[in-house]
Amino acid sequence: MLLVPLILALQACGARPSARQLEVWTLQLSPRFDPYLNGLVEQWEARNPGIDVRRTDIPWGAVEQKLLAAVFARTAPDVVNLNPKFAAKLASRGGLLNLDEHVSPDERDRYLEGAWQASTGPMGTFGIPWYLTSRITLVNGELLAAAGYRQPPTRWQDLPAFAEAVKQATGRHALFVSVAPEDSAEILESFVQMGVQLLDEQKRAAFDTPAGRRAFAFWTDLYRRGLLPREVVSQGHRRAIELYQSGDLALLSTSAASLNSIRTNAPAVAARTRVAPPLTGPDGSANVAVMNLAVLQQSDQPEEAVDFALFLTNPANQYDFAKASGTLPSAAGAMVALRQDLRQAQQRLNPEDDVTAQELSAQAASLDALENARVLVPADPEIKKLQAVIYNHLQQAMLGQLSPEDAVEAAATAWNRHVQQ
Repeated sequence: MLLVPLILALQACGARPSARQLEVWTLQLSPRFDPYLNGLVEQWEARNPGIDVRRTDIPWGAVEQKLLAAVFARTAPDVVNLNPKFAAKLASRGGLLNLDEHVSPDERDRYLEGAWQASTGPMGTFGIPWYLTSRITLVNGELLAAAGYRQPPTRWQDLPAFAEAVKQATGRHALFVSVAPEDSAEILESFVQMGVQLLDEQKRAAFDTPAGRRAFAFWTDLYRRGLLPREVVSQGHRRAIELYQSGDLALLSTSAASLNSIRTNAPAVAARTRVAPPLTGPDGSANVAVMNLAVLQQSDQPEEAVDFALFLTNPANQYDFAKASGTLPSAAGAMVALRQDLRQAQQRLNPEDDVTAQELSAQAASLDALENARVLVPADPEIKKLQAVIYNHLQQAMLGQLSPEDAVEAAATAWNRHVQQ
């Protein structure tokens, strides 16, 4: 496995060209955001004469392989745009700079606490939060009314009754949540929202508990009663979007940005769509997805690399990026500015402009979700393996091969066996 001998390569600094150059990798932001990013690069270079920034944009599916190859070739970038899960894996092998030693308390306080915590672990802080995505719920108003509801459920505990009402009234399903092991972590996140602790301090299974058994039983019961589409065990979130666009799904858990594609692909469904808060547990905690900027341990100019990452993620620059991209900022000052913009737009809204009203409603729901949002699933180096273990055993329970109780116990045993290897 490539990561096993990683430390040997990470500590060695590769040869650099004679001119000082800061190598930065972004993640699938070209060509749409090239003007924005190139402008920031020019600003930073003007403030740091003698240093040229070379930015390379990497496709989503290629970044892990390319970064590992660059580390071994001693050509790794100074700054790289990652998600916390892969960043945590790299940091656990000594691959990323511990930013606790390079970022002051005042600089850290610029960021939302939940976003900052997403890139922290036993190895310290391994990333500076950049842009965020929070889930909202899109609601098919026609199916909602047919089921006899004026408002959709906002807590998982209320979902079964709603799903039953939708099925009885329309023959359709309330929602689609994937149990495909390599897809969305939404069910894993729902476990945490239901009060399940996934791992203990020794990284052993902590979910074989009454709360864990209730969570397994919750999803198993929905599936066995036919209240979830049969393909949740084999297909990913893309299938949820397809079903919603075809009018066969009452609820879609997604980001505000999805509204645009739904309007394009299914204008009739979009016209019936309402916006609601995300489904949560009893405490109202919602999930937030974080993209960060990490500095490679291999960098021979760490101070400049950290300074560039802080510059790219300062409140003013994050505000501009959020406006351009439709994502949410991790800088508190940028959040305040976005809320002010939203209030002004709502005051100017033409009552007959349904499309703009829908967009503003989605923006408001996204911002509101961040009030109680955190990264529900920890950025553990092996979190994808844990997800696969839990999902595989949950599938067996859903398909009637195991009882929920036996599935929880078997999943915990399988995970603990893996940890001991």
